Amino acid sequence: MNPYSRQLIDENDIKAVTEALQGSHLTQGKAHIEFEKEIASFTNSKYALTFNSATSALHAAYHAIGIKDDDEIITTPISFVATSNMAVALGAKAIFCDVKLDGNIDERFIERLITPKTKVIVPVHFAGTICEMDKILNIAQKHNLKVIEDAAHALGSAKDGKYAGTFGDIGVFSFHAIKPITTGEGGAIVTNNRDYYEKMKLFRSHGIIKKELYNSDMSELGYNYRMSDINAALGKSQLKKLPSFIERREKIASYYNKRFKNSKYFYTIAVNHTSSRHLYPILLKTEFQCSKEDIYSKLLKHGIGLQVHYKPIYKNSFYIKLYGEQRLSVAEDFWRSELSIPCHQAMSLEDAKETANILENVLEEYSYKSCSR
Repeated sequence: MNPYSRQLIDENDIKAVTEALQGSHLTQGKAHIEFEKEIASFTNSKYALTFNSATSALHAAYHAIGIKDDDEIITTPISFVATSNMAVALGAKAIFCDVKLDGNIDERFIERLITPKTKVIVPVHFAGTICEMDKILNIAQKHNLKVIEDAAHALGSAKDGKYAGTFGDIGVFSFHAIKPITTGEGGAIVTNNRDYYEKMKLFRSHGIIKKELYNSDMSELGYNYRMSDINAALGKSQLKKLPSFIERREKIASYYNKRFKNSKYFYTIAVNHTSSRHLYPILLKTEFQCSKEDIYSKLLKHGIGLQVHYKPIYKNSFYIKLYGEQRLSVAEDFWRSELSIPCHQAMSLEDAKETANILENVLEEYSYKSCSR
């Protein structure tokens, strides 16, 4: 099975983790501090903090900017549920903005969703494609709003000399196993704001300030969201390889782009900047959408691992109970048409060719059927 994405662990990674396991501190040692410095350096940020997941990092970011009961965030429904969940956990309401056919938030609709309760705009760099950040930042500045970038897909994506996660007030990354680099489970934030950094650092570790000797003080409610030194050691090793990982993913994506140009089965998404290529999404043409489940199942049987990103967040039963039924036309169409096909650093061009052959052969079987609505 060739999965849609996967980690690539080599001997250097194993050595780094083994050395961490043999060290004096499995957690709260030097490795996570060193990893944070390297993340900050890589992204050209003043501050970085590691967390045990990107979900925890989002929670801390929302806390740092002061999200509370009855506040509103504006975000995209085409994301993993954590993007909105962590704001809801703090009492805020998630306002979902429709997307464009690249999966990113449609900045043209943001301003009409702003109310006196709006606190922050949360764009998600879907699949590693950077949102229209200049336009989003202009809207935020005009209305005195904060911007938190969910860059879980986008470590290493860059546009106009800036990295994803560094355009807004806070950027959040994921190091889950199938992300651009992995720590197994883990996440991080970057920011240039010292106040936010200190708030998130406190929130990450029980709200406790260490004083002299054994004396400490819990000054506010916090959580144990720390990354272990074992995970951080793996992250440090992986980060060194990020440029080569992105180069490999880009070669796969470039092959697909040429192979699938003018496809009669689906559309691809154009990317005009350096992308992490966390995903390679294709959008089925209308006549194939009603057969999507059958196509998905058949591709799995042929050894092609794939996924759908994402069911719009507002279609989950939790959000239906919370907000009632919603519908955003492009988000719905994206959900009906999107498939993420294999594109990762453990693939060869031969793997990509085989994937493309199987994909086209399977879709040809369904080309004589049509969807009636």
